[in-house]
Amino acid sequence: MNHDTICALATANGIGAIGIIRISGDDAISVSSKIFDGKNLEKAASHTVHYGFIKDDEEIIDEVMVSVFKAPKTFTAEDSVEISFHGSPHIAKKILEVLIKNGARMAKAGEFTMRAFINGRIDLSQAESIADLIASENESSRKVALTQLKGGITNEISFLRTDLLNFVSLIELELDFAEEDVEFADRSALNQLLDKIESKLNSLIESFQYGNAIKNGTAVAIIGKPNAGKSTLLNALLKEERAIVSNIAGTTRDTIEEILHIKGHAFRLIDTAGLRDTVDEIEAIGVKKAKEKVANANILVYLIDAQSENLDEDFQLIQELERNNLYTIVCITKADLDKEGFDSSNLLINLISTLKNEVALLNISAKENWNIEQLRNELFSYVEQLQSEEGNVVITNQRHYEALGKSLAAVDKVKEAITTQISTELLAYELRNALEHLGEISGEVTNDEVLGNIFSKFCIGK
Repeated sequence: MNHDTICALATANGIGAIGIIRISGDDAISVSSKIFDGKNLEKAASHTVHYGFIKDDEEIIDEVMVSVFKAPKTFTAEDSVEISFHGSPHIAKKILEVLIKNGARMAKAGEFTMRAFINGRIDLSQAESIADLIASENESSRKVALTQLKGGITNEISFLRTDLLNFVSLIELELDFAEEDVEFADRSALNQLLDKIESKLNSLIESFQYGNAIKNGTAVAIIGKPNAGKSTLLNALLKEERAIVSNIAGTTRDTIEEILHIKGHAFRLIDTAGLRDTVDEIEAIGVKKAKEKVANANILVYLIDAQSENLDEDFQLIQELERNNLYTIVCITKADLDKEGFDSSNLLINLISTLKNEVALLNISAKENWNIEQLRNELFSYVEQLQSEEGNVVITNQRHYEALGKSLAAVDKVKEAITTQISTELLAYELRNALEHLGEISGEVTNDEVLGNIFSKFCIGK
């Protein structure tokens, strides 16, 4: 562990009412005392705040408030100091320079949180949840990150890992008495535990689809033939004039992406170019991009003009775009202009008969705001139905998802090993392998490369 004293700006860059600089390490308090004209910080009680001035030799840099936190009851579990100064970028730069001049060094990205992890203050999944909490852009992602910060996923698997570790100990004890041919580990009880672990791992893995939607937002591709009302719908959902609307077909030639929040969930709305064969080179690129967006979307909102006389091409396009795990909502647009009444029930029957996945059907008028709220509810319901009913812990982290998958595969190998009655040595190996993958999530088992990759994504100062 590096015992250097580190410092960094903890608040955002730019002008503000106040800024905060954090210092952490064995000499955090003594280094800060050298530049602070006020109370002797080395004699100050922990978790106290003191008024004074930051000085560079005899030059006063700023009037400040300094907070002192003594180990181990700090974020990093090291002695720490926070300097609150007037929020000028120039003042921040000056204070950091004088701290470095007196023995500190600039912190690397995520180094404060990494020290908290290495010093046992938090586990690795909690460290990652801090980055997720900082990056949260909606209520759902905030709540999930906070649950993880409180040890959600670790608590879910720690007791299972402990039970498995007990079996590993018994299996390895059998190795010490191999010549006597005795069994200390009850194989049937081990199988029951493995079933329990397998069920929990499956539940956590299945929650990733919901977690990914919460963390990154649900991608919604708005697709249809030219002049079907895609841009008008985007504007209606956003309640602002975001996209250009025109009666001229082919107005939208590139994709437009905007974030829509519905009851705490984020949706990435993607307005695309109208799908049609075209000799216009730029429009053709837009059509290609539209199809690419559908390939990566969670939801397809396909628009059909209520005044269309031939739906064969629309049906064919929907069939071409359909794929597994793509939820399709077909919207009959411009319903306010449909004087004769669109036979939506017949359309739905035809769609269901031609598509593999479930389809929702709505009659809407984006211009008159008819059934737009119902469309919002359809989008929200899609995300909600992804949520598992078994628990509050939701997997949002790709690394956790991959580690859970490896753990599940390892558990399956242990079960196979018991069934085939392989040697105790190989059974012990498979059990240790399962333990290792479970330990990767909390950081009980890790390596410097993984740690470096995780903490490099943090901001400096955190």
